[in-house]
Amino acid sequence: MRRLAAALLLTATPLIPAPIQAGEIWVTNEKDDTVSVIDTDTLEVIKTYPTGERPRGVTFSKDFKRLYICASDSDTVQVMDPDTGEILHDLPSGEDPEQFVLAPDDRHLYIANEDDAITTVVDTETRQVVAQIDVGVEPEGMAISPDGKIAITTSETTNMAHWIDTATHKLFANTLVDSRPRHAEFTADGSQLWVSAEIGGTVTVFSVADQRELGKVHFAISGVNDDLIQPVGFKFSPDGKRAFVALGPANHVAVIDTASFEVTNYILTGRRVWHMAWSPDQSRLFTTNGVSGDVTVIDVASETPVKSIKVGRFPWGAAMRP
Repeated sequence: MRRLAAALLLTATPLIPAPIQAGEIWVTNEKDDTVSVIDTDTLEVIKTYPTGERPRGVTFSKDFKRLYICASDSDTVQVMDPDTGEILHDLPSGEDPEQFVLAPDDRHLYIANEDDAITTVVDTETRQVVAQIDVGVEPEGMAISPDGKIAITTSETTNMAHWIDTATHKLFANTLVDSRPRHAEFTADGSQLWVSAEIGGTVTVFSVADQRELGKVHFAISGVNDDLIQPVGFKFSPDGKRAFVALGPANHVAVIDTASFEVTNYILTGRRVWHMAWSPDQSRLFTTNGVSGDVTVIDVASETPVKSIKVGRFPWGAAMRP
């Protein structure tokens, strides 16, 4: 009787899915000179704002009251009020800023200047350049350690990750990676640095303590030529057990077991998947797909795409605001 009663109770009680935490995904469209705003609840574009020329890298201040945009062809970093879409002012950035990272102090931006082979450090409060650091040819990716003590610049042509002491603004190490490194991220505990190599088709993992290579991840997708598998942006799962890597013109996101460095799944996306951002509750991942001009929404638990959202031409960067 108890089993029957329990069965009847389960039948009578509908399973109500947990609500998705509302927020916004801001996407830069490099061919339209705009930024699109996606509502993470309705999964629709709700606003589009004009920007400088060829917007690419994008990130929010810690309080989400300022949006920083790399307007690459305008040679500036723009500061936008996300409540109004108004450009408040520009920051000096060096030529052709592509990617940047905001330090944990919420004040200093580390900017990769592709045409100048430098990393520019800008104080967002004084709007002054604090330092310009010589790095390799065509710097692209930027990362900063959780404690703010180490900044990383990746150089596409030199094929290196450059390790910068943020206290002195000096290089203290250079590590080789495979061809054309595009993106770098520290793990949440700061013990590892992961670097993607677009043309090399790999992700290299380093020990932060001694810059030693710990492993290298390779990719293979049935029916996709190896030269189309070009890893670019990636994100770690909230528990740190998985890494989701955008594979460019392979039109897939790879899922990596961070303990074994093994690929466990490939998720189909739009064309030329580039960068990504989490939803506020980190239950969904939003990927920018440049050639198809859309954003793929991935359900993280099931590792499946659930929707494609049309945005502007050649979406590039993405950032979340709760």
